[in-house]
Order: sequence, then structure tokens, then C-alpha cells
Amino acid sequence: MEARSRAVAVWLLGVALIVLAMVVVGGATRLTGSGLSITQWRPVSGILPPRGAEAWNHDFDLYKATPQYRLVNQGMSLAEFKFIFWWEWAHRLLGRLVGVAFAIPLAAFVVLRALPRRLIGRCVLLFCLGGLQGAVGWWMVQSGLEARTSVAPERLAAHLGLALVLLAALMWTALEAWAGPAGRQRRDGWATGSAVLAGAVFLQCLMGALVAGDHGGLVDNDWPLMGGTLVPGDYWQGSFWATFAHGPAATQFDHRMVAYAVFAGAIGLAATAPPALRRLAVLVAAMVAAQAALGVATLIGGVPLPLAIAHQAGAALVLAAAVTLAWRARRCAPVS
Repeated sequence: MEARSRAVAVWLLGVALIVLAMVVVGGATRLTGSGLSITQWRPVSGILPPRGAEAWNHDFDLYKATPQYRLVNQGMSLAEFKFIFWWEWAHRLLGRLVGVAFAIPLAAFVVLRALPRRLIGRCVLLFCLGGLQGAVGWWMVQSGLEARTSVAPERLAAHLGLALVLLAALMWTALEAWAGPAGRQRRDGWATGSAVLAGAVFLQCLMGALVAGDHGGLVDNDWPLMGGTLVPGDYWQGSFWATFAHGPAATQFDHRMVAYAVFAGAIGLAATAPPALRRLAVLVAAMVAAQAALGVATLIGGVPLPLAIAHQAGAALVLAAAVTLAWRARRCAPVS
């Protein structure tokens, strides 16, 4: 087997694009309140939507048994139910598409001995992560079917976080397939800093999921203060977990603080980047700045759907760029 394969790299990047689409559609699903519209997990038969009035009414009756319908959407029409159903169905369809788009080419590359041997284990792990993502998604949905009107914020963060891990791992593995083995690994302080930045961007994405799960973007819609103060008066909710994971004002405040740290780190890396990495580092810093500005606009605007979807898509793109920078830094940084 060859040590590198650009065909494999293109395939992995294509799967990464589908994962990105799944993240964006998942954000729209949450923002439209659609995530609990399908109350059963049918990995195979669920690929087909309801056909006929009887099937639609059956699925609608299942949704009517949820707390979200009784407490939030009481009196919803069948047409309104179909609107939220199609968002969730599209999100799940993309998840299935990721599995097919990964599994079939993977098997073909292995049979044709076209997959670099050093990447076989990574690709098998990626396939397992994709399967786990489906299970975590259902675990998340279950949290909103019994006693809540929306999914648990920490489960939402786990679901988004695993999708972003999959996206980052696909990007990294695609770069490895495109470039081939590096020989001796290279590390220095700047390369470590770029890896830390990628980790901080990932953490910021998780914090954003907690904000979304707690509807934290709908409170304290001013900036740079929160309700006219630096630290919101209702930050503490009585315990660490209630504050960190379930306090709307607290999650928004934490999200802001991590954003400032990410912004400062990205600017610092761009200012100190070696020549071979300067353009990419400046691009990452510019993307971070644009994402921060978009976040402020989304907050002040009261979380309008187009801006909120763009903000979630931007988060995934910033993570992909930061991961690419971290990978490049390991290849280009001088040995310390």
C-alpha cells in the first residue's frame, strides 16, 4: 500500500462536508424546536418518512404524548407538525448518509489496498465514532420525551461535541492521507500553542451548546455588559452543576469569557506565526474575529434564526481551520 493517497483524502474531506451539513441542520433543528418531533429511534426503517394520512396522524399522536406538545405546542396543527418533523427527519437522514458515505468507500479502499496502512486503524475508529454519534443523538432526544420540553443541555453539548470531534478527526486524517507520513514529529512552543487554540475553540463550541440548551441567548441581550453589569446578578444557581450546565445567564457569561480568551489567543498566534504559517494563522484569527462579531450580533438581535444558524456553522468552520493550523504547525515548526 502507498503511504499517501489523495483519493482517500478527497473522500474523507467529502465526508467531513456532510458532517458539517449535519451540524448546521442540527442547529436549525434545535432553533426551530424540531428535535423532539420524531419520538422513536428506527435506524433502518426510519429512513422512510410517513406516507399517507394515517401514518402522519400516527406520528403526530406520538408527538402529542410528549411534554413539549402539552406544555409548549398545545393545539399545533398537522401542517405545523410536518414542518418540525421534516427538520428532524433531514437531520437524521444526514446522519445515515454520513454512515453510508463512509462505510462503502472504506470497504472499497481496503479491498483495493488503496488505503494507507497507517490510516486503517484511524478510519475504523472514525466509523465507530459515527455509530456512537447516532446513539448519543437518541440518548439526547430521550431526555426531552419524558419530563422536559427540550433536550438536556449537557446531552446537547455531548451530541454536538462528538460531531465536532468527528469533523476534526476527519480533517486531520484527510490531511495525513494527502501529505503522507511526516517522518519525525516536530514540536515547539508555537506548535503547542496552535494545538491549545484548537482545543479552546472546541471548548467554546461546547459552551455554546450549553447556552443553546439553556436558551441563554434570550437573556441579557446587551454587550459588552450583561443586564448592565459585568457579571450577571443571577449567575450563581446554588450549586456548581446547576450554574455551569443549567444557568442561562451563567452559561452565556462563561461563553463570553472563553470567547475573549480564544480571540486573544488567535491574535497572539497570528502575530507570532513563522513565515510558513503566517497566512493560515492570520486567516484563523480573522475567522475567530468574524465569529465573535456574529455572536454579538446574534445576541443583540434576540437570536434570529438566520444569524443563529450562521453562528453555529461558523463555529464548525473555525474549528476546522484551527485544526488545520495545528496540523500544519506540527509539520512546519522547527524541532525544539
